[in-house]
Amino acid sequence: MTSNDGRSSDPSASELIAETREDSRRWQWLAFSLVTGVLLWLLAPVLTPFVIALFFGYLGDPLVDRLERARMSRTFAVFLVFFAMITLAALALLLLVPLLSGQIGHFVEQMPVYETWLRVTALPWIEQRTHLDLAPYIDPQRLIVMLRTHWEQAGGVASNVLGGLSRSGLRLFQILTNVCLVPVLSFYFLRDWDVLVARVDALLPRTIQPTVARLASESNEMLGGFLRGQLSVMVSLGIIYTAGLWMVGLDLALLVGFIGGLVSFVPYLGAIIGVSLSVVAALVQFGDGWHVLLVLGVFAFGLTMESYVLVPRLVGNKIGMHPVGVIFAIMAGGQLFGFLGVLLALPVSAIAMVLLRYAHERYTASALYAGKAQVVEESVSLIVVAERMRVLDEGDDGEPPASAS
Repeated sequence: MTSNDGRSSDPSASELIAETREDSRRWQWLAFSLVTGVLLWLLAPVLTPFVIALFFGYLGDPLVDRLERARMSRTFAVFLVFFAMITLAALALLLLVPLLSGQIGHFVEQMPVYETWLRVTALPWIEQRTHLDLAPYIDPQRLIVMLRTHWEQAGGVASNVLGGLSRSGLRLFQILTNVCLVPVLSFYFLRDWDVLVARVDALLPRTIQPTVARLASESNEMLGGFLRGQLSVMVSLGIIYTAGLWMVGLDLALLVGFIGGLVSFVPYLGAIIGVSLSVVAALVQFGDGWHVLLVLGVFAFGLTMESYVLVPRLVGNKIGMHPVGVIFAIMAGGQLFGFLGVLLALPVSAIAMVLLRYAHERYTASALYAGKAQVVEESVSLIVVAERMRVLDEGDDGEPPASAS
């Protein structure tokens, strides 16, 4: 059956056309996602400086917006934030790298002392209390030699890489170009962040723009809360652990505190690793229980500050990312895309969590979740309500009610 203009008036045909168009749009989005994923995989080495710069731009944009709201020009605000970020990065490299290198070198030199402590003190103490003969399975001397060999190999690899770079002008030029690109791109991302967001929003199909805007806002809230807050927590815990262990007198205070703060993005994991390393270091260096208690007190104070001050104030309840999911995302990203995958792991996982939450909402509101019986019950209820409304409109005697004058 057709209408006067030649189009079909059959409802089933209209529904079929609508479903076909919807399926076509879904296949187009699937193809777009696959092409984007393949391009990311192929262009991973080239995209690394852009992703790093995008990360810095994302972190600095809220501060630039605050300065703008304080009646400061966008360009001047960008200059201030950019200068502060560059200064902090330069200080971290100039101060932390030599100190950490010295601490690692000191640890390598003290390996024979750790080997003696493990063989003479730790293993006999464990065997006495567990009644297990661990000596045939654990060879401290072999372990120390293996660690020393790997450290020397790492130094040799670094020197070989530097020598190869000096001989390969093209490779050295590429690395220097990437290093120089990061601050330049970061500045442009900071300056034009709002413009880029507006252009992306303008490219979205109008039918899905409200949904995408809502999901993007939720992703930004979750990701911003995690990155900015957790980075602040990591730095704060690293400072607390390092300062506390330094006051205790531990030689490896900076190395242990740095590792404990760096791994603290997973709750309690940084404290567990830091306690393990610092207790062993304290036993080897001091050999008494008093310094072990002091070390435990440092990490107890750090955990208290993390649970009751740092996380509630700096992170809040915006993360919603399980620690296991964070670890899996980082490992999976590194396996699939290398260093670029590690950089993209947390943003992608945050967006994926928002999308999964949206999919869960759609699923629980669908007939697939409610089941056929629920759908039939709702249909019957609607029919009963419609019948009652019809009866009320017609009146008790079956005649239409008189119209109001």
